[in-house]
Amino acid sequence: MTSRRTHRSSGFTLAELAVALAIIALLLFGAMVPFSTQVDLRNIAETQRSMDSIREAILGFALANGRLPCPADGNIAFGSPNAGVERFDGTNCVAALGSGAFGVVPWATLGTPETDAWGRRFAYRVSPAFADAISRTTWNSLAGAYSVPAPPPTYLPQQTSSPPSPGSQNAASLCNLTTAPLQSSFALCTLGDITVYTRGSPGTAATPTVAVAPAVLISHGKNGYGAWQPSGVQLPLPPAGSDDEAANANGNTTQSPAPVAPSYLTWAFYSRTPTPSASGCADPVPTAAGSSTTAFCEFDDIVVAIPANALIGRMVAAGKLP
Repeated sequence: MTSRRTHRSSGFTLAELAVALAIIALLLFGAMVPFSTQVDLRNIAETQRSMDSIREAILGFALANGRLPCPADGNIAFGSPNAGVERFDGTNCVAALGSGAFGVVPWATLGTPETDAWGRRFAYRVSPAFADAISRTTWNSLAGAYSVPAPPPTYLPQQTSSPPSPGSQNAASLCNLTTAPLQSSFALCTLGDITVYTRGSPGTAATPTVAVAPAVLISHGKNGYGAWQPSGVQLPLPPAGSDDEAANANGNTTQSPAPVAPSYLTWAFYSRTPTPSASGCADPVPTAAGSSTTAFCEFDDIVVAIPANALIGRMVAAGKLP
């Protein structure tokens, strides 16, 4: 007697195929989230390495020239004349973006990267007392030595308290010497006019992390608000309320009283924990405490300050100071 065997098809049914495709889609979606995060982390790390190299190049420039480099003009497209070249007239920094002390990193002068990992130029502010020619003898921390520049056209009044007017000067002399430095535009006691602030939780005032710094570098991060592109075009500024990123993009936020003395004005920049976009957010002015229920606005800037002790320590070791 011959037995009969029943053979089932080895193929998939439509229902099985649908389930398999759904599982594959879920796996792909799950894999994409950590991959995008890895890309962001890689870009941040690459940008930080570039900023470290720029910081070292700036210190090396000071050792060679006795002063810090001036900013370059972010309006100039890559490949055009003077693109990435410091704006220095032989005496002091020349106005580029409304202020001679604020612009973009002079990458061509320093031989450093032009852009961060997102393809945007690094912003750069320098304290003029550290960038003026040695012959100007502005080492006495701005006390009557030179005028504070006027704010750039994009000045936002709500970000600042008592901004300086053209020609105004800090009243107190904070670095009195009988003999000017001969190999440096600054002295051991010279103070910068830049303060970097951070923020804790909502409801607390901003606190300074680096005060009276000679210079500061800024990458405008993934969102790129206010960053200058290699084309010479500036990206849009952050939305209303995002005053911390606006301060880093405009370079015109001031704070008085400053951490050193009530009469010593400083330019305020921000470096804080990255924050996602939030509706109804607000970044209060440095000395004000925000509402405990109001979230801080989006922030992804990377800020590197060049403190006075790092710069002066190098100058002393090289025999340029005192």
